[in-house]
Amino acid sequence: MAAPDEESPESASALRDGFEAVIFDMDGVIVDSEPRHERAFRDVFESIGYADNHGIHFPDYYGKSDQLVWRDFVERHHPPHTHGELMSRREERFIEIVVEDEPIFEGIPALVASLIGRMKLAVASGSRHAIISAVLGMKDLRRHFPVVVSSEDVPRGKPKPDIFLRAAELLEVEPARCVVIEDSVAGVEAGLAAGMDVIAITNSFERSRLDRASVVVDSFQEIQALLA
Repeated sequence: MAAPDEESPESASALRDGFEAVIFDMDGVIVDSEPRHERAFRDVFESIGYADNHGIHFPDYYGKSDQLVWRDFVERHHPPHTHGELMSRREERFIEIVVEDEPIFEGIPALVASLIGRMKLAVASGSRHAIISAVLGMKDLRRHFPVVVSSEDVPRGKPKPDIFLRAAELLEVEPARCVVIEDSVAGVEAGLAAGMDVIAITNSFERSRLDRASVVVDSFQEIQALLA
């Protein structure tokens, strides 16, 4: 990983000046949740008899809403359970796992602390509000994010820009004055489509998969240096 003082001038200059707000994705940015999302899905699949034949390739859904996973699963298998029942069971299991593990990324509290009072902060996540609330309840994070937008709040999920545009609207900041922190390909595309600069961190994908972002970094310290 590059140390903050190793950040190249070329990378730093890829961001526009004059940002007023930082919009955080949650899964893979604030919380190391992707393996735990997968574990929760697998637990539910096993409980309904699809442990080995669910047919879901989880990396295809990183950065996207849980509803897409269940839509594809239901279309493939036509289980007797309703879409809503499956979502609720998976959500409950995930919350159990994440509350037990508390997998907030180590660099997040310091990054958030460095932005307080200088930038408006929001979370825009493909997860549902119950999951977002459980995550932001850790490390006293919730009070720092006055705006929280879920995939439940917008008609289209990432890679469409709706979730980031809604966050900017609630923050009362023009999209061009917002910078997004993302870890997924779909999230990068959504931020760019919203007219925002995007800092992509390599928590979930290799650098080459994120190369459309304004800047790609390997650590939260680099993000802190970029936004200093």
